[in-house]
Amino acid sequence: MQVSDYLIFDEESGTYIEDPEQVVRDDVEKHHWLNVLRVVLRDWRLYLMLVPMILVFLFWRYFPMYELLGCFKMPDVIKSVAEQDYVGFSHFGTLIFGDPRSSISAEFWRAFRNTFLLSFYGLLFGFPTPIIVALFFNEVRSNIARSVLQVATYLPKFMSTVVMTSLIVMLVRGGGQMSGIGILSQMLEAMGAIDHETAERGLLHMPQFFRAIYQISGIWEGAGYDSIVFFAAIIAISPTSYEAAQMDGAGKMAQMRYVVLPSILSTVVIMLITRIGSLLSIGYEKVILLYNTDTYQTGEVVSTFAIRYGVNSEGASGGKSVGKGLASAAEMMNNVVGMLLVIGANTVARKASDVSLY
Repeated sequence: MQVSDYLIFDEESGTYIEDPEQVVRDDVEKHHWLNVLRVVLRDWRLYLMLVPMILVFLFWRYFPMYELLGCFKMPDVIKSVAEQDYVGFSHFGTLIFGDPRSSISAEFWRAFRNTFLLSFYGLLFGFPTPIIVALFFNEVRSNIARSVLQVATYLPKFMSTVVMTSLIVMLVRGGGQMSGIGILSQMLEAMGAIDHETAERGLLHMPQFFRAIYQISGIWEGAGYDSIVFFAAIIAISPTSYEAAQMDGAGKMAQMRYVVLPSILSTVVIMLITRIGSLLSIGYEKVILLYNTDTYQTGEVVSTFAIRYGVNSEGASGGKSVGKGLASAAEMMNNVVGMLLVIGANTVARKASDVSLY
């Protein structure tokens, strides 16, 4: 290293002096943490509001990651995760390739297939519906009418899962000694969509109807609430864009196609990426309240599979400990695939439309 690398020559004095810009940079680096402390003390109220969120992430996101080691160990209720015997990828091998002593692998792949199909149908039919609802709200000119319609479509989102599934059961229930056939089952029977035997048994006991009931109820529950983001993007469009389209002779459908949809494309792409990221993240709450032993074929998902083997240890050869290891491995595989889907969707979106999540 030479002197000229960090000093400059002063022609007036004929000596080398420090570069003023370098002096400033050195001073900034020297007092970096002091400046950070000053900023924190100045805006301490804002940083105090971050504490609850940080605690939530620590206790519900980061600390539970330690339990992921259970995927590679033989669970034991007496020993801690660190003390349990290491079994490598044996749990994953049992799920993927099967165990001659049981049908665990077949049940896992059935649950994985059902998880993917339910999520895919939800993406195919459930994702465009909030966009259509937001476009409909945008065309309602009466503020009172639009407010009433919005509240009516938002309400199902605020019902608990137990209440919502109870309503579904009442609508599609079969006949019994204490109750009659549900009103929806009666309507479908009157229309000729189902026969009397199916209506008497109940739609939730027919495997071929489970996915349709799950998707329709999901759209009814979340379409209105999910339309908020798209409606906010629509009302942010400048009125001059509509005026320019009208001057060019564009009608309502043309304005929707050439003004509204291109303007909210970035929002749609971001929401689509996040939706794909949760493609395999179907919670057990709604499924476990709707399905039964008759609909395992089409209703069981990875989360309910993990509950059956992790909590109840149904059919797990080797006892409850093996079941917990299989349940952990199943959830791990599900989450890894979901992460890969996020990365893939984000990469495709960035190359196709220059809009991405990161």
